[in-house]
Amino acid sequence: MRRSGLFVAPAGPKGRGVFTSKPIPASKIIEVSPVIVLSAHDRAIIDSTRLHDYIFEWGSDITQGAVGLGLVSIYNHASPSNCEYVMDYEAQTISIHTMRAIGAGEELTINYSAGWDDWQPVWFDEAGEAD
Repeated sequence: MRRSGLFVAPAGPKGRGVFTSKPIPASKIIEVSPVIVLSAHDRAIIDSTRLHDYIFEWGSDITQGAVGLGLVSIYNHASPSNCEYVMDYEAQTISIHTMRAIGAGEELTINYSAGWDDWQPVWFDEAGEAD
């Protein structure tokens, strides 16, 4: 499930990002995407490639990884972000929820390292990391 109006476009030094062509109210689910779950062994291999930047830690012990299908792996990082991701290990999905009202043309972001309004350091240079 994906809300209409979402699209991928250039996001300056970050590369590409997810944007909306329509206003979205706060507290709305804008995407529910299936994931491909990676074993701990497969995740270790992926962690040594460029795909490392596009996977999510997965499982209660976070040793597995997950590749988000749909647009999930394209959302850029911000802290605080305007969206939050929620993992459902049983259904093997990641959903994206708005945390505040988002205007038409605005980029949708998630916080890669903590809750949507928390700040923790990330593993890359936030000024210029590609999507």
